[in-house]
Amino acid sequence: MRPTAKFSISFGLVTIPVAAYSATDTTASVSFVRIHTADGGRVRNQPVCSLEDAEVPQDEIGRGYKADGDTVVPLSDEDLEALPLPTAKTLTILAFVDGGDIDPLQMGKGYYLSADGAAAAKPYVLLRDAMERHRRVGLGKVALHGRETLAMVRPMEDALVMQVLLWPEQIRPMEGVLPESGVDLGTKEVSAAESLMDSYGELSEDDVHDHYREALEEIVAAKLADREPDFEAAEEEPAAQVMDLMAALQDSVRAAKRSRGEEGGTEPATVTSLTGRPAKKSATGKTAAKKTAAKKTTAKKSPSGATAKRTGARTAKASAKAGGAEKSAGATKRSTAKASAAATTAKTTAAKKTAGKPRRRAG
Repeated sequence: MRPTAKFSISFGLVTIPVAAYSATDTTASVSFVRIHTADGGRVRNQPVCSLEDAEVPQDEIGRGYKADGDTVVPLSDEDLEALPLPTAKTLTILAFVDGGDIDPLQMGKGYYLSADGAAAAKPYVLLRDAMERHRRVGLGKVALHGRETLAMVRPMEDALVMQVLLWPEQIRPMEGVLPESGVDLGTKEVSAAESLMDSYGELSEDDVHDHYREALEEIVAAKLADREPDFEAAEEEPAAQVMDLMAALQDSVRAAKRSRGEEGGTEPATVTSLTGRPAKKSATGKTAAKKTAAKKTTAKKSPSGATAKRTGARTAKASAKAGGAEKSAGATKRSTAKASAAATTAKTTAAKKTAGKPRRRAG
């Protein structure tokens, strides 16, 4: 891999010579050529001089700057190299910011940066590790391919990468993009959307694969071999439009779980239309009803907590009655004993009185 540019990173008084390598490969994407549909001939873009009306060789094509009107001012490589720009040979870092502060709309082409020479290795690693620990990215300016541009330098694994950024004035405003009328969303709908987001799994290797290119290559191969394209049968998406937003979100969650083979993903969808028709009962609801009935039956057969309480209350009441009977019997015994003692005392007193009286003599 050959470097596309060489320059230095200015980190304070530290200078780091680097070589930039293109991090992306546009040739891997699908591309088409223009043809003449009548005979299949190629339609080419020929560089033609507007004054001579003749094709121009590549080595005779240079740069020009369009001034006022139709005036074009020629510019040579020497003119561009003479520009008084510190960024012509140096990426000057202006600030270190949080990567989240940079709008993704500004991000353009990416480059890998390597240390250019043995002396650049230590400051290269120093800048990489410092940004990694500080969790910051470098924001600066550099001249690439004849023009100055913003650039972001950040650590990635064991290397530094540079991302070309668009100027803020190159980002168009959002006029006419937002919905014209306000939209009211309920908390349940937002929660259902969040549940759908949570139901998405992680990206797999197959998800980030270019299936369109493979299918296109199969069509080309089939045309060359004069045969029908061989495609795997794809699962068809439901064509019916779901009118209820909540039903669509719930069905999407079930479909996501079913695609991953999770439990509960095979539950039938419950769709409530905006016409107000009642939704059909799901099999899950029937099962739950059966389980509830089984619990009620079990509760009838086995003594519940309330029955145990009633039994305990009866036992306590019977014990209280028995205790009361015992107390009554004891009181009766004590009363009888007292009566017997009183009777005995009375008899003894009467006997003493009788013995103390003088007996009459018979006369």
